[in-house]
Amino acid sequence: MIVKRGSVVSHSVAQEWGVGKVTEVNEIRATILFNDGMIRKITSSHFTNLQPADPASYLPPTEKAAVPKVRAVRAVTAKAKKPKKLKEATV
Repeated sequence: MIVKRGSVVSHSVAQEWGVGKVTEVNEIRATILFNDGMIRKITSSHFTNLQPADPASYLPPTEKAAVPKVRAVRAVTAKAKKPKKLKEATV
């Protein structure tokens, strides 16, 4: 199979990945965004495992809503600061 950017493909060995869309191709590898949400880089030696798929069967993965990270509160001990000694100016 000739792999081109924009092609919709499926991987014959890894059917659980679903259908993928080729986003980048060079002489070494192809970058493919699969339905399962993963971006995979397939080396050119494995292009024979890719098969053309129906473009209507490709559904871009839905973006997950960003979940804000909860940060732990740091325990802060209050220490009394020592006053700095000022040097008197000599005239």
